[in-house]
Amino acid sequence: MQSSAIFPLFYLPPVSYFTAIKEHNFEFLIEKQEHLPKQTYRSRATISSPDGKLDLTLPVVKGSKNHTRMKDVKLSYDAKWQRLHWLSLQTCYRSSAYFEFYEDGLVPFYEKKYTFLFDFNVELLNWIFKQMKINPTVNYTVDYESQIAHELDFRNKFSKNNIHEVNMKAYFQVFSDRNAFIPNLSIVDLLFNQGPQTKIYL
Repeated sequence: MQSSAIFPLFYLPPVSYFTAIKEHNFEFLIEKQEHLPKQTYRSRATISSPDGKLDLTLPVVKGSKNHTRMKDVKLSYDAKWQRLHWLSLQTCYRSSAYFEFYEDGLVPFYEKKYTFLFDFNVELLNWIFKQMKINPTVNYTVDYESQIAHELDFRNKFSKNNIHEVNMKAYFQVFSDRNAFIPNLSIVDLLFNQGPQTKIYL
């Protein structure tokens, strides 16, 4: 039976994703062989906006939503999502304390055209860990592992309706003057607002 925790690969994952990884000492497997589930953080991220939560969704090539392994799902560029996502991040976080600190490192992800969703998400995840000065031990699944203890299987614990439970302490957010604290947004919300304190927060 699988002995390492298995995590899905998300686009700009929520904060709880990283707290769960920390619980496993930043040593984990990334699921590469699963079929892409619909409407999950694998292809969307949630950030803070003046009106509350804002979802950023990655479009994938038609036909990728069913029976396509995660590693084979291709990004679609029929719509200008890169420009839209980057403008949304700029608009929502330009006034945050640390946006300019991370801006130059993040913008290339919205200029380069990646073929595969998996590759895009992996490089983004590596960039995030680097910003937090964390060196995780990450491996990838070779086959889809179905025999795994519940406490080690995080593949279905971060959906909109089934969020990994974690006590989340409030921190200052950009629109805290008009919105109540919104827990478990994308890790970039924490980075842009807390900067180098992000690792300590986790």
